[in-house]
Amino acid sequence: MHASRELSAPSAPAPWQRTALGANLLALDGGLGVTIFEEMTSLAARTGAINLGQGFPDEDGPQEILDAARDAIAAGANQYAPGKGTPQLREAVAGHQERFYGLTPDPATEVIITTGATEAIAASLLAFTGPGDEVLTFEPFYDSYGAVIGLSGATHVTAPLLAPDFMPDMAALEAAFSERTRVVLLNNPHNPTGAVFPRDVLQKIVDLARRYGSLIVTDEVYEHLTFGVRHIPAASLPGAAERTLTISSAGKTFSVTGWKIGWLTGPEDLVAAVRTVKQFLTYSSGTPFQPAIAAGLALPDSFYEGVAGTLERKRDILSDGLRAAGFGVYAPQGTYFVNVDTAPLGITDSVDLARRLPELVGVAAIPVPVFCHPEGAERTRSLLRFAFCKKADVLEEAASRLATLSSRL
Repeated sequence: MHASRELSAPSAPAPWQRTALGANLLALDGGLGVTIFEEMTSLAARTGAINLGQGFPDEDGPQEILDAARDAIAAGANQYAPGKGTPQLREAVAGHQERFYGLTPDPATEVIITTGATEAIAASLLAFTGPGDEVLTFEPFYDSYGAVIGLSGATHVTAPLLAPDFMPDMAALEAAFSERTRVVLLNNPHNPTGAVFPRDVLQKIVDLARRYGSLIVTDEVYEHLTFGVRHIPAASLPGAAERTLTISSAGKTFSVTGWKIGWLTGPEDLVAAVRTVKQFLTYSSGTPFQPAIAAGLALPDSFYEGVAGTLERKRDILSDGLRAAGFGVYAPQGTYFVNVDTAPLGITDSVDLARRLPELVGVAAIPVPVFCHPEGAERTRSLLRFAFCKKADVLEEAASRLATLSSRL
């Protein structure tokens, strides 16, 4: 199960390309690489297709936080914030962790604010890993993980998530650990599969990390976007707190992905190491957005319940259209992505179908193999990912278009 991140672009790529490119880099335009996201977005724009590839909402977040950001700008909060974040937001993050999970990080020493979850992940891996280390992720994996692991010089090792529920193969998971496993990078709820790991799976991960002396870095940006199941932070489990860095962000929960406000919590010594790296990445993040997100984190439970409930209805709208199109649909328990199997339509190459879909029915999606190493890409060869974080009428139109697919193939 040990697979290094060997990635390359055509025509003798430069060293930075060999280390930093994600698996979703495709060779186009005479050998220049573009990501699958860029390719699908361009196809959608050229054909007028509904873009259900990239995962960003098409509606703004709560008015309260939008107004709070405007007020902060008007009040002059337009210069650098403290490197570790404003006290107001650090206290709000600590309060959020206690309110929802019973965790009690010290806002002064165990919380930092980052430029989105992406920076928190990058700073964590750069702080703790290097050549000779291994970073273990589940596969499929969010594309930036492979790129940052490559930048750190560590080796990327994967353990598969298997359809239909996309839970880990426990034997393969255990085999993926070694004495060199420095970090387990855990994405839960999981993008791109929509899986939400139950307590027993999380405890197994924690127990293995303890056995091998590994750190756990958790990407929990979809923590409030779950359907019928509750998100459990790994840090709340026995044996996890002293070795776990928990990462989340405002973008998904509050539909403000462009603000890039994230946070990281954990033990003081680990947080301090991440902060040392972060200061040479962005130093500080979005000053006027920080008080706005603090206000968002204080919103009542009804807001959080409403976000998940609305998204679940949108999931069902799109899923119905995908079933009508003849796809095999894997209902997600979280995130705002739904995966489908193209095999029932007699199609086993989802990358090819993704490139044809905008012309065929006017909808764009992302093929799941681009989130995998070669072996995993073969295992997921017929899977497509669609985003349902769009307005209901947009999803209804997409569902209507998709329902015509079988007659157009």
